[in-house]
Amino acid sequence: MATGVTATQSSGDLAADRLRAVQDLCDRGEPLDEIMKIVRAGGLPPAERKTFDSQVLGGPLGTRFDTAVKRGPARRREFLGHLKPYLATVDPKVKLDLPVERRLAYHLVETRPEAALVDGDMLLELVTAAAEPQRRVRHGLRWYADLPFQDQLPKSLYRLRAADLVPITQIDDISWVNGRLRITGHAYLAGLSVRGRRFNRATVVLRGPRWLPPVRLRTRRIHRPEATHGARELGCNYDWSGFTAELRPGALRWRAAVRALVRGGRRLLRRRPVVRDTTTWRAEIVIWSRAARATGLLRGPVPGRTERPTGLELGANRWVRPVWTSDRAVQVVLQPTRAELSSVRLVDERLELTVFLPGRTIARGHARLGGHRMSADFSPAEGGTNVVVSLAVASLLAEKDGRRLWIEPKGDPAAPVMLGRAAETRLLEGDREVTVLADRRDRVVVSAHRVRPVITSVEWNGSARLTLSGSYPDPDAGPRSLTLRSRTGLSYEVPIERDGDRFTAVLSPAAMPRFGETVPLASGNWALTVRHPAGEVVPVRVAHDLLPSLDEEPRVVNGREYRLVSTRFDIPVLAVAEDKPADEKGAGGLFALRRSVYPAERSAPLREATVYVVNDGRHYADSVRAVYEERLRRGDDREHIWVVKDGAFVPPGSAELGLGQGVVPTVVRAGGREHYAALARARFVVANGLLPQWFKARDDQKVVQVWNGTPAKHIGNDLPHMSRDPKPPVWYRQAADVRGWDLLVTQSPWATSVLRRAFGYQGEVLESGLPRNDVLALEGRDELAERIRRRLGVPAGRKIVLYAPTWRDYDRKNSTVKLDLKLARKVLGADHHLLVRAHPMQAIPVVPTFPKPGATPVPGITRQDDFVTDVTTYPDITDLFLVADVLVTDYSSAMFDFVATGRPVVTFAYDLDRYATRRGLYLDLKDQAPGPVAATAAQAVDAVRDIDALTPKHADRYAGFRATYAPKDDGKATARLVEHIFDPA
Repeated sequence: MATGVTATQSSGDLAADRLRAVQDLCDRGEPLDEIMKIVRAGGLPPAERKTFDSQVLGGPLGTRFDTAVKRGPARRREFLGHLKPYLATVDPKVKLDLPVERRLAYHLVETRPEAALVDGDMLLELVTAAAEPQRRVRHGLRWYADLPFQDQLPKSLYRLRAADLVPITQIDDISWVNGRLRITGHAYLAGLSVRGRRFNRATVVLRGPRWLPPVRLRTRRIHRPEATHGARELGCNYDWSGFTAELRPGALRWRAAVRALVRGGRRLLRRRPVVRDTTTWRAEIVIWSRAARATGLLRGPVPGRTERPTGLELGANRWVRPVWTSDRAVQVVLQPTRAELSSVRLVDERLELTVFLPGRTIARGHARLGGHRMSADFSPAEGGTNVVVSLAVASLLAEKDGRRLWIEPKGDPAAPVMLGRAAETRLLEGDREVTVLADRRDRVVVSAHRVRPVITSVEWNGSARLTLSGSYPDPDAGPRSLTLRSRTGLSYEVPIERDGDRFTAVLSPAAMPRFGETVPLASGNWALTVRHPAGEVVPVRVAHDLLPSLDEEPRVVNGREYRLVSTRFDIPVLAVAEDKPADEKGAGGLFALRRSVYPAERSAPLREATVYVVNDGRHYADSVRAVYEERLRRGDDREHIWVVKDGAFVPPGSAELGLGQGVVPTVVRAGGREHYAALARARFVVANGLLPQWFKARDDQKVVQVWNGTPAKHIGNDLPHMSRDPKPPVWYRQAADVRGWDLLVTQSPWATSVLRRAFGYQGEVLESGLPRNDVLALEGRDELAERIRRRLGVPAGRKIVLYAPTWRDYDRKNSTVKLDLKLARKVLGADHHLLVRAHPMQAIPVVPTFPKPGATPVPGITRQDDFVTDVTTYPDITDLFLVADVLVTDYSSAMFDFVATGRPVVTFAYDLDRYATRRGLYLDLKDQAPGPVAATAAQAVDAVRDIDALTPKHADRYAGFRATYAPKDDGKATARLVEHIFDPA
């Protein structure tokens, strides 16, 4: 900041710096040699060396150890070669105080022959067991971990120590009641059930600086079954782990007064004036439960109001405030107001802040904004000192983050400037604003940024409609949209109505538009932003004066829960979750469903019902959809059950499909009680992938596996990790699932041989073709295609190019679109339209668009302009095949489906060699692909441009490809399957 400032620097901590360096190298997957150089480097005093060794062995190095163990003998040998010499240098007490799973693993490394650990499965068995929630066992009055090899290793190694007995805590509420601070939540020791008040105590303790006596809060246990529902441990009961604790502020006042007296005396001896300072207490909880005792920090606020507890003024500019640290732990501070903001004004391109220091006259000092120190004007005033801080607006606008304001009187500790009774300030500077606001602790924060929408009103119309309104004085009066974005990358656009400096956005979280239909928001937290016409993403904030009255109560609509909360103080988030019954929540609920509900239902008689499952319940699509609709077309009125995950879709009945009245499908929530009952008792199950791990097919059930396409890339047992010894858990899961298949539907004899080998399947196969592709040969497909074009909002007369790549195992989080869209737009011109569809297992793509001025967006389409549309969330890719004139893909099964249309395919294989090495391919695409193969984006775009000229050159190969891989896709595949299974002669 160009204000004549000097950045302050903190003193370095060598051990902490090394730990961060090791963590960073481990996170990036750097070679072990480089990591161990830092780990084993000297220069640390003995005490710091012990701390560092404990943290690195229990943290990043331990995680890297687990990974090496799972990766096979070669990785184990490499890791043990580095780890064993290092462990020999570590203090024995450090190793003994590590968490029990690390303690056992390192003991095996030091005491067992390296060859046995490398080639055997002891380490893998231990690491696998330790990854599961641990069950505790008690011998006498001591608790031990229930981990493998107890008959081979010393019993003392399994004893639970302080590193293992860490309280699990959550804070549900912090508020002031009748002048007392009340803290409510739950706390327990993992694996130790808390079924009642007996032998179960908890005490909240506030520990202050060094010699100050701790404050013990009056604490009592309360009934909190929610703790059991949210626990990770199976079969544990934490119903009585709840607690409520109350703090009398007087207990802090006299302790702070004693500390102030001692510190004031020391300053007087050094001939310095007495200064009131802040006293901080950290909150701990001490648990006595079933002969176990543990102490840990009180942490874990639930999002919303609990994250922004209010303070209590004790008089004479002194406040008691509960606060949260960066690691989400509770602290209580007794804080005098040594500096308070008086006024803010804009003078000649400079922001002038006046701060009042009560108590005495101070002649000299500095101000500090974040880490930048600057001059300030100190002048005497009645009852204290006025300080004027002048900041250049141009310099503020160059900064990216807000910074707290401090006053540093000469010879005194720095004082944070509190907002106090002053009003928050927002000053417009063109299309940006300079703000002087309070943070959650009432400290002044100065920042400059693009003008932000600030929510001043939140209204729920009943339960389904949410209206957000507020201030948005952006001088650019153009249209805006509110973007709701989840962590997965999925986003929705909601139009904003603007009236001068005001804005309003109306949305229905339970019915968001998507390609002509409505769907509920998926579970998770949805952030709220606005995209400025300049391309900048502008965050939305909640007005601070709205926070005390903000309605954060949940609304339940159609089995789903919606809450608008302000998290991390003033950041609005729309939180969405399924409204599950209490006994279905958490690991305990799943345990009960799998061990009690499912076996009981499985022993009951079968129902004449069919369960349909597509991608674990995420879609109404694929061959499963085709089978369902064909059966309805034939008037099959037996019970039809669709598994739906997270409210992803609503399956249509016969009336919605135009097939007459009569059939209304049953919808069951994936993972719910009805899901278990349906799979336990339905006579037929039709799925396009692996079924839940808990499902075991009955002898009188019929499981029809239509799989999700003919594979171009290696799958199942052909994947590299599936050939390891010992076999990975997914190998056993797949083998168990395949044993339950009664029929496998394939697209071709070639696909039959590949799928049999990949899954080790020896049962019945029906080479009927894929039912999902029947629509591609439908007689009335042109009329259907036109309806889909309108649904997509594609301008008439455009040639449609569908870009549908598969996913990358080694790069799943990458959301980059590899096809150069700017180049495509330039080369292909205005007579083409590009549809971009990412694979469901790849990150949602970031699709850059080129908005056409004045164009009206199609509701429910988040990324669209006059050239490109993001169709990643379109329900069924088969509809996209129907309208596409050209397919651009890579190693996806899409190429085998699309050739049923007879239209051209371009293979964009920019990473062919890498993919073939890492994943493996069944085809030699350079010689067998049904069209041109491009190695670069430019080649792919040129191939699309010249596709009419290139198609005849590849006609023979295209015909051979179709005859080999899609010989039965003639529009009758579904009929053949339905007649074979559901209507046998």
